[in-house]
Amino acid sequence: MSLKRLARLARWLEELFPERHIYMRSGGQMRGFVLTTDRQLVIGGALVAAAIWMSVSTTVMLLAVAMPNRTDQEVAKTRARYERWIADRDARLDSAVAALSATGGSYQDLANTMEKRHQALALLLTDMKSAPGAAQALLPVLQAEPPPRGSPQQQIHALEVDQDRLIAATETYAKSRADRLRLAFRLAGLDPAVYAAGGADASGGLGGPLIEGHDPRALAAELDVDEDFAARLEAAVANLSDMQSLADAEASLPLAQPTTAGAHESSGFGVRDDPFTGRPAFHPGQDFAGAYGSPVYVTAPGVVSFTGQRNGYGNVIEVDHGHGFKTRYAHLSAISVTVGQHVAAGQRIGAMGSTGRSTGTHLHYEVWVDGKPQNPLRFLRAGNDVQQIRF
Repeated sequence: MSLKRLARLARWLEELFPERHIYMRSGGQMRGFVLTTDRQLVIGGALVAAAIWMSVSTTVMLLAVAMPNRTDQEVAKTRARYERWIADRDARLDSAVAALSATGGSYQDLANTMEKRHQALALLLTDMKSAPGAAQALLPVLQAEPPPRGSPQQQIHALEVDQDRLIAATETYAKSRADRLRLAFRLAGLDPAVYAAGGADASGGLGGPLIEGHDPRALAAELDVDEDFAARLEAAVANLSDMQSLADAEASLPLAQPTTAGAHESSGFGVRDDPFTGRPAFHPGQDFAGAYGSPVYVTAPGVVSFTGQRNGYGNVIEVDHGHGFKTRYAHLSAISVTVGQHVAAGQRIGAMGSTGRSTGTHLHYEVWVDGKPQNPLRFLRAGNDVQQIRF
């Protein structure tokens, strides 16, 4: 913009916002204030910026309230799909049983058997409602077109086929996901059997009172179904129970990165030459060198169990993730959380520094499992691979 235009704009602003004098009486004295054009423009700009900020904040808040949580939507869709499947099969079964009863009940025993199997599958589906990925795995079976209407015998046979397909899909889904979760634990150097047995009851259960699944005969008697069907149901329940226990424990695994990608791995886990004494000493964590003040992130959801100083560590944050997993973040320049605070994976909790026994700016990061320090790199490298095996 030329000097002439700038001068013209300045004169226009002076005409629009002329210099104003304000007089106020205070303590028996008259005081005067001068509002120059520049001051009026600054005040006006601040008011406009405040109005815009309030408008944007209000809009974002209203959108957050109005938009339903995506996870809640998926859970609702999954629940509705299962309920439609159960209602549709119930209607077809009731129709077939009614028709058989009208013709003398020669197939009544078969109809009763189908009904008992259907009730057992309904319990299994109820237990699977909240399982991640269950809807996608069972979708082909749940959305299958019902067979054309036929005789009661044909309808019952169609129901039997539906039940066999559904339990086969359930077995495949539960075993596949349980196997993938076991792989995640092995990548982190952990025994998955410990966590499969330590979560939900390993004996399994189908809704309501616990139904022991170790003996297919007992399960068959409890549900009043044939032993072959009970054995398949027991296998699906066992895998589902393992899967749920592993999935619960896997959510506590510290698999995320503790700092930005710009930080590089320096001193590793294990025996090394101490930087101060020069003698061999055990190093219980992994160091990441980076710029002073670089963000430090928590690597799994949990609860902050300690903040403050520890001998040699300087400023420290410790987080309890449950299932025996704990992490420690040391030599910090700043702490952004408090004891008892719940934190989510990837949440910023502090900043990199050089407090305590430190030769320079870095993050000292530790992973503890059941009170014993572990090599953090196993978990971090497992985290990269787990992203590819989750579904």
